[in-house]
Amino acid sequence: MEVKAWSYEEFPEFCDEVDGATLIETTGDEVEVQYLHDVPYATADGVELRLQVLKPRTRNGIDEPLPCIAFVKGSAWRPQKLYALIPQLARIAARGYVVAEVEYRPAADAAFPAQIIDAQNAIRFLRANAEQFGIDPDKMIVAGNSSGGHTAVFASFLDAGGSAYPGISATVCGVIDLYGAVSLIADDAFPITPEHHTPGSPECLLMGNIDMFEHPELREKGSVVTYITPELAIPPVLIAHGTKDRKVNTRMSVELFEKLRACGKDAELYLVQGADHGIAEFYTDRMIDIYERFIRRCLA
Repeated sequence: MEVKAWSYEEFPEFCDEVDGATLIETTGDEVEVQYLHDVPYATADGVELRLQVLKPRTRNGIDEPLPCIAFVKGSAWRPQKLYALIPQLARIAARGYVVAEVEYRPAADAAFPAQIIDAQNAIRFLRANAEQFGIDPDKMIVAGNSSGGHTAVFASFLDAGGSAYPGISATVCGVIDLYGAVSLIADDAFPITPEHHTPGSPECLLMGNIDMFEHPELREKGSVVTYITPELAIPPVLIAHGTKDRKVNTRMSVELFEKLRACGKDAELYLVQGADHGIAEFYTDRMIDIYERFIRRCLA
C-alpha cells in the first residue's frame, strides 16, 4: 500500500473474509464527545475564567448547529473542581448538545452577584462565538448543581449587570436546577454545614461574609424565592432534588417549585428517592431522558 496522506474516502477498506470473525456494521453517525478544556471566556478582577466545552461529533459530521447547555458546577461557592463532573456531562453532550461547564469566581474573592455575572457572561461568550462551537445561538439552556443551581436560576432572570459583551444577550430558553442551594433563608438550609449564617460559612461568604443572624435581609437578597412574582419573566424551570440530601435541604427546592407554580410559572419538580447530594442518581438514563424531554419542550 502506498504511503501518503490518505483521505477517509479514498482509503481502501479491508474486505477480506476472516473465518470466525464478526463484522460489525456502522453508519458513520455514531457519536463521540470532543473535550475542549480550559477555554477562556472572560476576565474578572484580573482572573481568567474558563469553560470546559463538550461537543458531540460523528464521522459523517453534524450538519446543523446544536443547542447549548451552559452548566454551572457547584462548589459551595468555593473554587470549583472543574474536571470532576466531565464524565457525567459528557453523557448529556452525547445526546446532541454542546455542554459548556462554567467557571465562576469563588465567593471569598467576589461576593453575590459576581457568580451570576460570570454565568451570564459565559452565555454571552457562547452566543457570540456560536459558529466556532457549532451552537445555535437561539437555543441556549442554563443549568447547574448545588451552588451552581443557585447561580443558574438567578442567571435566568436577574439583571446582574457587568456585561463583558455589550449588545449580546444572556437570555436562555430554560433552566435545569439540580439540588440547587437556591435559598439562604432557613436555619436548617444546609443540614451538615456547621455555624449556619455566621462569618466563614459558605452562605455568609457569598453575601460578603456578614453575619446573617444580625442581617437577615441578606438571607432574602440571596434567595431565589424572594424574587419570584407573577410579573417576573422567567423561562421554564426543571428542578431535581434527592429526598435524603444532607448538604442542601430538599425543602428549599419544594418551596421554589411551589412559589413558581403559585405565580403561574412553568416549573417541573422531580424528587429522586433516597438520593443524597449529587452525582450518580442524577445522571442515569432515566434522568437524562427527563432533562432532554424538558429541553426539547423549551426549544420547541
